[in-house]
Amino acid sequence: MQIGINGSQLLAEPHLATIEAHAKEAAAQGFPTYWLAQVGAVDTLTLLAALALRVDGIAFGTAVVPTYPRHPAMMASQALTTQAISGNRLHLGIGLSHQVVIEGMFGLSYAKPIRHMREYLSILMPLIDEGKVAFEGETLSANQSFSMPDATPCPVLVAALGPQMLRLAGARTAGTSLWMVGEKTVRDHIAPRIREAAAEASRPAPRIVAGLPIGVTDDPEATRERAGRAFAMYGQLPSYRAMLDREGVSDPSQVAILGNESYVEDRLSALAEAGATEFVAAEFTRGEDESERTRSLLQKWQRNHAAA
Repeated sequence: MQIGINGSQLLAEPHLATIEAHAKEAAAQGFPTYWLAQVGAVDTLTLLAALALRVDGIAFGTAVVPTYPRHPAMMASQALTTQAISGNRLHLGIGLSHQVVIEGMFGLSYAKPIRHMREYLSILMPLIDEGKVAFEGETLSANQSFSMPDATPCPVLVAALGPQMLRLAGARTAGTSLWMVGEKTVRDHIAPRIREAAAEASRPAPRIVAGLPIGVTDDPEATRERAGRAFAMYGQLPSYRAMLDREGVSDPSQVAILGNESYVEDRLSALAEAGATEFVAAEFTRGEDESERTRSLLQKWQRNHAAA
């Protein structure tokens, strides 16, 4: 299981020099990937293209870009442009987002999300893989071709949680990008379903990219209480709530990896054994000591377990 670094916490106040320094540090420390969400004012694909010109030795991922606000042909165009600029270092994570966001913020319909993603992939994947598409769906259509000679097809990951979305991701993409999903749910729900779908479609074994808050601390109770406040909204969004219920926990902080070095290593091992192929660390620390201990442990894990 590989370890990547999630810098999305920096997007709350997006000082681009700070994000660049954070990505450079991750690259210098040997982490293979650096991930950003699509939140707030920053356009993540544009930012990753800029970072790629300044930061060598690391790949970049979106975790994730919502699909509804961008036509899939435009998503393909932007992704392949970023892929070309980055020297083919992009991992494109996409997802539905949530009804409260899509309808409440964008004023778009969230009706039939599975249909939406199926039609979206029917346009996005041919354009990324072959540079052409002819598709007419109920809500999305495209008939076009383009060339991006400096870009190879970038891997696409779908934020898939429910059974139907996992089947789509396994059958048609490189895998799934997860957030707030514990190891029990990865083992019993995510991994079996997406692997079965990939096998039935004669596709390679899918990637399962698991993202969670993580922090090495000697005060796990206080840290978990703070995490409970910081991540409370994920317990209220239906898709995440369903995953927390599968895990048998009441609060998002209970799937966060927060504790001493031994505890954090055990949880990482459990995720790897459950089927996660990559872990994206959203560092949740307070003070320089916790930050250094957390990053040191992640580096150690990356050295010792990346090939496993």
